[in-house]
Amino acid sequence: MRKTQRFLFRKIFPLILQSSLARPRPFKAYSFVPFSPLAMLDPTILTIGGIVLGIAIIERILERWGVIDLVDQFSKVMRFILPVTFYSALIYFFVTFMF
Repeated sequence: MRKTQRFLFRKIFPLILQSSLARPRPFKAYSFVPFSPLAMLDPTILTIGGIVLGIAIIERILERWGVIDLVDQFSKVMRFILPVTFYSALIYFFVTFMF
């Protein structure tokens, strides 16, 4: 009968390799949060929002002063400008914001 030959694991792999595997490898972990409230503080979007808000305030002031004709013209223009501005700012936000 033949005798089986045994190999010890420690004899096959040297201790140097084992010590290098025992050390934890340093790594850096990065966390990317795709949607942050601070991302909405983009100067372009804030400027567009400020302009639209300013026009709305001017419209209310003119309405209190009784200049209804001018308020009517403002409302006709804003009926077109507001949706275009909103969708343009939304597209700009998604194009420039990295996910």
